[in-house]
Amino acid sequence: MNNSIEILIRSLPVWKGDINIKTIDGGITNQNFLVQEKSKKFFVRLGNDIPEHNVSRSNELITNKAAYEVGVSPAVVYNSKGVLILDYIEGVTLSAEEIKGRLESIVPLLKKIHYEIPKKLYGQSHIFWVFHIIKNYVKFLKDHKSSYTHLLPDLLSQADKLEMNSSPYEIVFGHNDLLPANFLDDGTRLWIIDWEYAGFNTPLFDLGGLASNSNFSGEEESYLLENYFEKKINEELLSQYYSLKCASLLRETMWSMVSELTSKIDFNYSRYTQENLTKFNDSYKKLSLK
Repeated sequence: MNNSIEILIRSLPVWKGDINIKTIDGGITNQNFLVQEKSKKFFVRLGNDIPEHNVSRSNELITNKAAYEVGVSPAVVYNSKGVLILDYIEGVTLSAEEIKGRLESIVPLLKKIHYEIPKKLYGQSHIFWVFHIIKNYVKFLKDHKSSYTHLLPDLLSQADKLEMNSSPYEIVFGHNDLLPANFLDDGTRLWIIDWEYAGFNTPLFDLGGLASNSNFSGEEESYLLENYFEKKINEELLSQYYSLKCASLLRETMWSMVSELTSKIDFNYSRYTQENLTKFNDSYKKLSLK
């Protein structure tokens, strides 16, 4: 933690006394800190808007507040430009294997996000449409002469086929970034954090993203879908699901391609790009597209 960050955090008007600041490692978009004031702990996130990723901190703030109201995320304590402070949850993030073993608890949590958070939202609505985001990424990568430019025509063509194959759509409010690290277990219950990509979307994107991020087997995917929709899954819905799951892998790949050019966070984006590109290509080859 550099001196200017420490000065910034200490200057925030929320503190009433002396504080202790510790860096929380692991963020690949923001800088995160644990701040302790006497016996009280706070989570402090530093991060401005990220236009290339369609990240709006005002949307993140509105969503955080709504997520707290429905009981899935910690309370917002303070916010200002580039700063978000939340109640600190004493807990551990889940691993991919733990996600698989906690689906009975996770499915109701996803439904609460999808159907209850919209009832608490206000202001201009935010949409997270993966195919629009992919097109934006393609333009950004071309404009900035990315080393991946030669791959973009094929990736865009594949995205178009996925979009056609995944319609029609049910629209809910999605988290849209269901990495295992965004699930917290406090020993009693699960919480979901990190709402910077939240917005209206199809539920299949969250379900597909959850499955791909935690390397679900076919049996685990069937369990997820049948418990979410509370019925046997027909071939049409399964085809839509696999198309959105594939699109979520493409979006993650291109997110990383863009981050290679723009991010100042100490993270191996190049390796992350290659890992996700391999997963996307493998997933795409298995699809039977219209």
